[in-house]
Amino acid sequence: MTTGAAKTNLLGLPQGRLEAFFAALGEKPFRARQVMQWTHQRGVTDFDAMTDLSRKLREQLAETAAVVVPTPSLRQDSADGTVKWLFPSGSGQAVETVFIPESARGTLCISSQVGCALDCAFCATGAQGFNRNLSADEIVGQVWHAMQHLPRRPNGEPAVTNIVFMGMGEPLANYRNVLAAAELLISDFAYGLSRRRVTVSTSGIVPHIDRLGDDCNVSLAVSLHAPNDALRDRLVPINRMHPIRELLEACWRYAAKHSNRFITFEYVMLRDVNDSAAHADELFRLLDGKPAKVNLIPFNPFPGNDFERSSADTIRAFQERLRRRGLVVTTRKTRGDDIDAACGQLAGKVTDRVRSRLGERGARTAVA
Repeated sequence: MTTGAAKTNLLGLPQGRLEAFFAALGEKPFRARQVMQWTHQRGVTDFDAMTDLSRKLREQLAETAAVVVPTPSLRQDSADGTVKWLFPSGSGQAVETVFIPESARGTLCISSQVGCALDCAFCATGAQGFNRNLSADEIVGQVWHAMQHLPRRPNGEPAVTNIVFMGMGEPLANYRNVLAAAELLISDFAYGLSRRRVTVSTSGIVPHIDRLGDDCNVSLAVSLHAPNDALRDRLVPINRMHPIRELLEACWRYAAKHSNRFITFEYVMLRDVNDSAAHADELFRLLDGKPAKVNLIPFNPFPGNDFERSSADTIRAFQERLRRRGLVVTTRKTRGDDIDAACGQLAGKVTDRVRSRLGERGARTAVA
């Protein structure tokens, strides 16, 4: 997923940066749009095949640039149709990407970091520690590969209709590269996805929530997982830096910038930890009257973790308690658990460069 130092990988450059690249070559801005369409929409990586570029420009591009796309080291297919790829990311590292097919849509869950520094207590990625941020081309490369290698839907549309930054890593801790990737995902000259079909998930880096609202206007999901600071400090250590009240205020600012925009709050269901009726009532009081949706996530176990999944009856009761009081609540269906591709199970291959259990200090280390 890397390229030689002498050449610029065009795969991760959004339109503005690609136009600047062509301007430096003495070319007009429309050349950037042409190359974007060839690369992202037609899957072409060979400049010689980009026939609406002049021969001179194609030769110049071959000398100065490249379109380098990732090759997975492993693909696993679940019995339920879920697909997981393992992408090498250099120095023995690897990240995972998951495709989840459904009748009405196909969701691609992409990674933004090799590991994660935020150390959420119930997440396999965080248990491995943090190695580095992915570049924009490494992030977009996951999408490019899925688009090119998954069969189209029966209506002729691409298999991937929705993108979620919910794989390995904290997206807002790699802000610059995630923003570049998101810009490509919603560009009419690249993947052309609706802003509502691109979701950035965060554990709560408040300053970057505000930046994202100004810069990109995609859907926002927040890993809440607890209705009070004492419990969330334990489950999501970045809460010690940005407690719930501060986090929610940023969420409401984000929603206010975009009409009819709801914030999705993710809430992993942990037996006897955060799944009581009292917890449901606390959660309701936090979100009552706000542009909020709740997505309950049955916990998916992984080695070395002592949490247990709440029972199906407990999850249903929690959901109904919130629904009866007017909140929009869904429960995520567990997919791909036979290939360790379910939510919270993505582990990839990480050599931890930040060995301590990090909490808020690690969040500062990882932010870029």
